[in-house]
Amino acid sequence: MNSPHASFGSLPPEGAVSTLGSGPARTDMDASHQSDPLRRARLRWRARRGLLENDLIFERFFSRYEHDLSDADVGALTRLLELSDNDLMDLLLARKEPEGDLADADVVRVLEMLRTA
Repeated sequence: MNSPHASFGSLPPEGAVSTLGSGPARTDMDASHQSDPLRRARLRWRARRGLLENDLIFERFFSRYEHDLSDADVGALTRLLELSDNDLMDLLLARKEPEGDLADADVVRVLEMLRTA
């Protein structure tokens, strides 16, 4: 049986060799977030959450900031997206503040952007 993600065939797996554009082939890991529309699409897809409230916050965030995100912002956002929906919601609604590894400047900055979007 195929992988459950096989139906989303329009996005190659992370790290796949890209042959788009001119020049030598490169991996997706070599591209910055802003220069690679596939990486932006993957990030938007990954931000889809099980809780509608989180989805609404991320939609506003991407509408406002998507084209201004630095690679550091994307890294911080990726770390936030690794959280469970409930833990993420607690951070987004300022019920909790980032702790431990999440309490770095990049994550705090992106979290503030999410809260004000």
